[in-house]
Amino acid sequence: MTKRSDDKALSRRHFFKLTGGATFVAAGMGLLPFKKLLGPLSMSEAQAQAFPGPDLYFAGTDGWIYLNPVPAVYSASLGGVKTHPDDLAPKVADGAPADLTTYIFGFRNVTWLDDTQRANQKNKAQHNAPIFWVDQFNPTAPKDFRMQLTNLGLAQRPDLFDAHTIHWHGFRNVITFFDGEPTGSIAVTTGRTFQYIYRPRDPGTYMFHCHVEDVEHVHMGMNGPVWVTPLQNGNTALYPSGKYVYNDGDGSTGYDREFPMFCSEIWGDSHWADAHIQLPEWSDYDPDFCLLNGRVYPDTLVPNAPFDSHTTNSLSPATDSNGDPIAPGRDSTGARIVGSPDFDRLQFQPYSALVTCNAGDRVLLRFANLGFKEAAMTLTGIKMKVVGKDATPMKGRTDATHLVAADTSYEANTVSFGAGESIDAIFTAPAYVGPGAYDTYALYDRAYERTNNLGGGGRRTEVRVYPATGSLGALPAQTLPNT
Repeated sequence: MTKRSDDKALSRRHFFKLTGGATFVAAGMGLLPFKKLLGPLSMSEAQAQAFPGPDLYFAGTDGWIYLNPVPAVYSASLGGVKTHPDDLAPKVADGAPADLTTYIFGFRNVTWLDDTQRANQKNKAQHNAPIFWVDQFNPTAPKDFRMQLTNLGLAQRPDLFDAHTIHWHGFRNVITFFDGEPTGSIAVTTGRTFQYIYRPRDPGTYMFHCHVEDVEHVHMGMNGPVWVTPLQNGNTALYPSGKYVYNDGDGSTGYDREFPMFCSEIWGDSHWADAHIQLPEWSDYDPDFCLLNGRVYPDTLVPNAPFDSHTTNSLSPATDSNGDPIAPGRDSTGARIVGSPDFDRLQFQPYSALVTCNAGDRVLLRFANLGFKEAAMTLTGIKMKVVGKDATPMKGRTDATHLVAADTSYEANTVSFGAGESIDAIFTAPAYVGPGAYDTYALYDRAYERTNNLGGGGRRTEVRVYPATGSLGALPAQTLPNT
């Protein structure tokens, strides 16, 4: 028998609804009309006079993604119910573009969409959440970074009115009001909009997630990577590309290409339970799928979706006239690329985890983990140099204006990091051997069950090294991360 919620009990979900409401009362807030910005009275008055538009505009909602459905997953804790693939998931037979398998909560980048298109994105969340990055705050040319969030609600669960926030995990946010932790800041209820304001002062790799009912909302998919680029960027005297992880002063964290490697997990019981109006027992947590950039192997090797060009600090899929994301294997107009296989099942999983580079390139891997299990990512045959951890450089500057710190960077084939941790690792691509178009090196989680996922593929991808010159041709310089 499946477990059902007890209407008389004060569940964790109901508790957060009450505390979320209390947050608004404490902040002197009432229910505001749709599209009004939530904020304390003084801020609302300032906004009425002049308030800059957001750099990015995200929407929180629910949706469906694809994970390998073979073999099927049956839940012991839910009485033998088949939780994956979910029988409620959209199917081609019912008019969907592709057969999907798994219910999620998530975010979408709706910055360039109009109001009608934004409303159309309810039940069209993606996993992982949109990748974005910001520049380190420059006191000589100060500019705040503004992130706006709207809550579209949950189409699959109209009985729920879950609030959402954006919490920048590990970010040193001086103003609690913009932290996204709902007991000390604003939680955005359905139909409301709120704008976060940041001054990013510390470069490095972070992650972000919803902090309302965080165990559930993080696991359901409201998470993604974010990083801060240093003021040193653009200085080609230290490293030719002018791209760095930190303000190192000597070019030691310079790189030519960068690839986020975002680790997350799917426990079939919890996703099925949320779709079917049940309550999962979180103490039974046992993930069935371990993902890399929102996909499992071999889909981790599938190309990216076409990216939109409206924003310069985010990788988000291009959209059609309805505002819906365009799937991998299609061009920015939505037409299928000649010769491309059908990847429509990955419409809401836009990010490839494939790493491509030329021999001799310095490649930055930005690892971030918002699963609940430790990751141990191994790159076969190539040493990685760990130059940063949790947005903290492993070596201090040595000039007169900075403290001198010991060099704690290190080289390894495997980097291990727990839940909520990030690693900045750089490797130098080895010489091309051939004879094929590229040499292949495996990048995978050495915990077998996280690589294999019930025999259906898991946290695994490839590094492909191309010749730097010659008849086979070299890859052009990277203009966007993860490309």
